[in-house]
Amino acid sequence: MLDVLKKQYGFIQSARQTLFEFLKEIPFQELHNTVPNFGKASIIRTHIHVADCYRYWLGSFAFKQKRADFSFASEYDIEHSDVDKVQSRFELVDEVVQRFLDEFNARWFENIANEVKWQEEHWSTTPLWLLTHTETHEFHHKGQIVSMARHLGYSPPNTDI
Repeated sequence: MLDVLKKQYGFIQSARQTLFEFLKEIPFQELHNTVPNFGKASIIRTHIHVADCYRYWLGSFAFKQKRADFSFASEYDIEHSDVDKVQSRFELVDEVVQRFLDEFNARWFENIANEVKWQEEHWSTTPLWLLTHTETHEFHHKGQIVSMARHLGYSPPNTDI
């Protein structure tokens, strides 16, 4: 199963790379423009949110770190990020995913309980749920990012094939 999950993540990285190459064509300021009716407001903010989600759930939560041990991107980091900085953030994500896959190999249904930053009580789930959540979360927001680009007047490539 580990080989399948690593191969699947490789497909995700490939789609992400296609998106990065497209986003490099969009001027810095436009990547930060607020696009109404999207939850995270801008392309850069949304992409950083995705990276932080991976790092939080697969890194901090799965490895049972305390709430105080994890911090999301600061407003300064977000406002000063370009595509290269977001790519660097995803290089950290790739390391976390690799560590997660190696650690939980053959333990996909084991219970993991930990604190959740925005909840008072501990929450419990499985490694397979965490991996599924982060990957589907990325694709949900990837769809929003390409939609935001269209709203800004750009024609994104197909990032799903």
